[in-house]
Amino acid sequence: MKFKSFFSFDISVILSTFMLMTFGILFIYSSGITSTGQNVSHEYIMQIVWVITGLGIFLGVVFSEINFFRRWSMQFYLIIIATMIATLLFGRKVNGSRSWLGIFGFGIQPSEFAKIAIMLMLSDYFDKHSKNIDTFRVFVTGLIIAGIPMMLTLAQPDMGTSLVFIPIFAAIAYVAGVRKRYLLFLLFSGIIMVVIGVLPAWAKFFVKGDPGFYQVLISPDILYMLIGAVFLVLIISLLGFLSTKKGYFYWIIYTASIVISGFAGGIGVRLVLKEYQIMRLIVFLNPYIDPKGTGWNIIQSITAVGSGGLWGRGFLHGTQSHYRFLPQQSTDFIFSILAEEWGFAGSILVLTAFSIILVRSLLILSKSKDPFHVLLGSGIVAMFFFHVIINIGMAIGIMPITGIPLFFLSYGGSSLWTGLIAIGFLENIYIKRFTI
Repeated sequence: MKFKSFFSFDISVILSTFMLMTFGILFIYSSGITSTGQNVSHEYIMQIVWVITGLGIFLGVVFSEINFFRRWSMQFYLIIIATMIATLLFGRKVNGSRSWLGIFGFGIQPSEFAKIAIMLMLSDYFDKHSKNIDTFRVFVTGLIIAGIPMMLTLAQPDMGTSLVFIPIFAAIAYVAGVRKRYLLFLLFSGIIMVVIGVLPAWAKFFVKGDPGFYQVLISPDILYMLIGAVFLVLIISLLGFLSTKKGYFYWIIYTASIVISGFAGGIGVRLVLKEYQIMRLIVFLNPYIDPKGTGWNIIQSITAVGSGGLWGRGFLHGTQSHYRFLPQQSTDFIFSILAEEWGFAGSILVLTAFSIILVRSLLILSKSKDPFHVLLGSGIVAMFFFHVIINIGMAIGIMPITGIPLFFLSYGGSSLWTGLIAIGFLENIYIKRFTI
């Protein structure tokens, strides 16, 4: 790819990314320091290695033709699916999740790279079917493309990473022109599914005395009866629609299908999710329900963030991390360390860097003339936005703990490389304006 100069890059995105990676190395180092000043971890050294190698991958993506990745999107997708299956069978179990596959002595997380594979595959598929994008068949096929790696990730089990595939799919599908009613179907079904799935635990901890009405939605037998009744309504409405073609029958079918899907999915959530995963959603509402167990993470993180004040305690002078109160402090809760040591000012600096990346990415996409580029970039923006909102949100107690890392700051090569590949695609799209 030809470009005029270094300034052919979007410099603001490059500088923001470098700043975040620098912060990441600094606070990964800080996370390894104990209260006695002893360094008990060399993760920061590995992170430097990941950054250096990741920059090589980044440059490779920038100076390649995106059409090359598009042509090989199917093969890349299938390879990722195969490695995810191999991870389930032979992978290394870390923190209760079999998400890591050992290769040449190093551990990689295929589910991270699956995000890139899904973006490429979905963007290519929806672009090729742009003329019939509003058909149900195209929507369902796209949903299957995203759903397979999502289910494989959920089976590890890694609920946090599996959730990232939802906004990626939704963003690409929406920008591609999929009918909004299909996306709203997924949204409302998902809300009902989550409510039904966690309701037994919610009633146990928050409803005092007789559960009363909640018992209707808690009991599996009553739920099965409700599903059967709604299914009967669906069948009658379907017969009515086929015989009269009246529009209101269609919307009855649509609503009934949402209820059935949500209820059935809620029952599935109860069967599939582990107790600790459901408890993460419960303690999000009140962490002091289990302050020394599942709620410990949120409480300690909020304490760390709050103690930072305006300017923070100073680099390497945090207490929560150095006394080892913060769990997974170099990965899931890296923002908590930064907020404690650099305070509100440092937190705003990080949020500003991510905001620059997101806003500039949207501007890049607004100027792109290639539909495939726009779809791919939409998935990238959705991925970054979801990671930032969920990770920082769980650090300050406004989001459930899901184990999603913070791109460029959290320790880990797979996450860092995925983020740099995504930035590489955005810069590639930006540079492409000189050749169009």
